[in-house]
Amino acid sequence: MTRKAAIIGGGVIGGGWAARFLLNGWNVSIFDPDPEAPRKVGEVLANARRALPSLSDGPMPTEGTITFAGTITEAVEGADYIQESVSERLDLKHRVFAQIQQVAPDTPIGSSTSGFKPSELQQHAANPATIFVAHPFNPVYLLPLAEVVPSAKSDPALIEAVKETLREIGMFPLHVRKEIDAHIADRFLEAVWREALWLVKDGIATTEEIDEAIRMGFGLRWGQMGLFETYRVAGGEAGMKHFMAQFGPCLTWPWTKLMDVPEFNDELVDLIAGQSDAQSGHHTIRELERIRDQNLIGFLRVLKERNWGAGKVLLDHDARRKAAMPAPVAGEGPMEMARMHVLPGWIDYNGHMTESRYLFAASETADAFLRHIGADLAYVGTGFSYYTAETHIMHLGEAKLGDALTGTVQVLHADEKRLHTFIRILKDGEAVATLEQMLLHVDMKAGKTCAAPEAILSRLMPIANAHQALAKPDAAGRHVGQRK
Repeated sequence: MTRKAAIIGGGVIGGGWAARFLLNGWNVSIFDPDPEAPRKVGEVLANARRALPSLSDGPMPTEGTITFAGTITEAVEGADYIQESVSERLDLKHRVFAQIQQVAPDTPIGSSTSGFKPSELQQHAANPATIFVAHPFNPVYLLPLAEVVPSAKSDPALIEAVKETLREIGMFPLHVRKEIDAHIADRFLEAVWREALWLVKDGIATTEEIDEAIRMGFGLRWGQMGLFETYRVAGGEAGMKHFMAQFGPCLTWPWTKLMDVPEFNDELVDLIAGQSDAQSGHHTIRELERIRDQNLIGFLRVLKERNWGAGKVLLDHDARRKAAMPAPVAGEGPMEMARMHVLPGWIDYNGHMTESRYLFAASETADAFLRHIGADLAYVGTGFSYYTAETHIMHLGEAKLGDALTGTVQVLHADEKRLHTFIRILKDGEAVATLEQMLLHVDMKAGKTCAAPEAILSRLMPIANAHQALAKPDAAGRHVGQRK
């Protein structure tokens, strides 16, 4: 059954939440009195549809449906989760919570607030136990972090369920154990922001120079190791104690103005805005968003390949989706074994999926079939495996960026030592490529073929026997250059 998320407030953050839920298969209902909200949310969704699938190595779920409600009551009726993302005014948030809890008193309500504590949000609420902070980071549809902040009045079981909901949509819920103004991450950002304002005001650096210092240096380190792990490495072999001993005295030096704030006046605003316009004014906001998203995708995919930092969250999300897929069965047709999306790195100079990626898609499909019959990584660890001896590929159609692909397997023949398969890579139900493969069961230590054990044959042979009733593919047995 498809679940429903209600989003109250359809600005940049609310739109990002809507995209995160929608693209993960939830139905979404949005309330925002701004008549421009459908257009603004639509533009966020367009960016998300272009970006989020590029982080997944499995199929995206079927997108949910999105509706724009005329009232808060209409938006939250029947919702399984509610996210409030209205302006940072406590009185406004209190009025929103009161309206929500008139019809949904027991539904979890997360607030996107970047500053208010949950105990402040819960004041005067009919059911304070369901209100908590779920503070995300822009773009919500790509960045996994959500600071989950409960108070003493929060329901612990509800908070745990909320954290699991966030994991299900690919986020990383950081449980903030003690409530504090601005939570954790924004306190760092505020400190850096104050220091940056002084550097610009005092003429030490421009907005562009400060951004270069971040993105060319410590920003790259922070993006994959954070603060303390970065400094641990900086301490060398002696570790964190050495770093603290070496740089601890600097804390007393007059380097920073963190406890002092520049006067916030028109002169400072014009100075910062003018330098920012000179730095980035040649790009529209939509262009900057797309540049940001593509850069984040590249960075996040590198972390994913290394199972590090935010990449672990992406790998876990892929694993959850794969686990939820129905088990393949040897029914009336070839077995569906893999689902994929064409990623940016799969595209050649013609704008189409490059040749090597058709082989990769076939390998993903074949590997899934081998796992299904028990020839998985654990089995390889025993010293035996299936090796590919021959592959014949036919390119029948074009696949482009973002296309959803399905890999199917038909067993043409199998015996103790050989596995002869026909793989189809499908787009919209039509083959864009077929691959015929011969695999041999191998004793890796001896370096020669050998009979597969009964544990594998007992799973393989019923499939092979069932597939004998299938029509032999026209392309099976073809040689290169053979006429149709």
